[in-house]
Amino acid sequence: MMNPIKVLVVDDSAFMRALIKDLLSNNKRIQVIGTARNGLDALDKIKRLNPDVVTLDVEMPVMDGIDALKKIMSESPLPVIMVSSTTTEGAKNTILAMQYGAFDFIAKPSGSISLDLYKVKDELINRILETKRVNLKQLIQADPIEPKPLTTIDDNWKQCSVLKTNSYRQGKKLVLIGTSTGGPRALEKVLTRLPGNLQAPILVVQHMPKGFTRSLAERLDAISEIHVKEAENGEIIQNGVAYIAPGGMHLIIRKVGKTLVTELSTEPPLKGHRPSVDKLFSSASQLQEYHKLAVIMTGMGSDGTEGLKQLKQSKNIYAIAESEKTAIIFGMPKSAINSGYIDCVTDLEKIADQITKIINEG
Repeated sequence: MMNPIKVLVVDDSAFMRALIKDLLSNNKRIQVIGTARNGLDALDKIKRLNPDVVTLDVEMPVMDGIDALKKIMSESPLPVIMVSSTTTEGAKNTILAMQYGAFDFIAKPSGSISLDLYKVKDELINRILETKRVNLKQLIQADPIEPKPLTTIDDNWKQCSVLKTNSYRQGKKLVLIGTSTGGPRALEKVLTRLPGNLQAPILVVQHMPKGFTRSLAERLDAISEIHVKEAENGEIIQNGVAYIAPGGMHLIIRKVGKTLVTELSTEPPLKGHRPSVDKLFSSASQLQEYHKLAVIMTGMGSDGTEGLKQLKQSKNIYAIAESEKTAIIFGMPKSAINSGYIDCVTDLEKIADQITKIINEG
């Protein structure tokens, strides 16, 4: 049997520390090796206990989760899972934590002392188990990396090339982006590098619970040339605007007259996801006269691959996958690449340039 994943639990509430420890201790693949009551205590315990993963509360006295995370990623980098309240402030700090290198986060079902934390027990355990596959080098790469040419590429991967058709110059265009674990930072690197005059709307599905996508959109909007917003039901979508699917709702795109309109749906999750990348891609596959550019980036699982198949069958589609070199978790891009439906595999830092060239230059 493989060695269990060693976890340090950090929370200022003794009750929450005991509850999280209890929830995790039922899983044989996880061993809680210690607890800490604030960020300062956590830094000391990390050096002494050498955990594989840290669960970190956001709001704590002495040293809060954000300051602790910065120090962890600079002094003893390892996967950190934020355990956050769903308040507006909690959501903002959680999104900030993603930019500082947190691996992922779990939303407490209610308040800072969440008696019903058992509701997200499986989610928390799955996040911890996912850290086995993390690309730690990318996680600690907080500063933008200068694009470097790909020197090697797997045989079944395709290097990006100029589109063989000039039809992208004329037709209506649509950018579709799907991502999950590691996605907030990946989206920052892509969306902030797109020009404000991008000649297409951008529809984004980022796996994230309700209450957090608005903070993500607001942060990205503040640092991007394009406008970034949480999608609303019935919006007429416009060029140079990125619409992020709200947590807990599918984002669907429909043609109404001569325009494209967003539709938010509470239909059941698809393969465990709502929003679902497959759902967005599938709805876009119905838009025959639009040229679609689909991008699949970091994330666990295979969401997006089935939708990509439907897009390919509908023609007028160019598909990009993030490379293994830069993906924090290479699950979703790998699944898409293995399907044979990807036209281009490239590093994260080059994706925005590819989008701009294809959309604005054709």
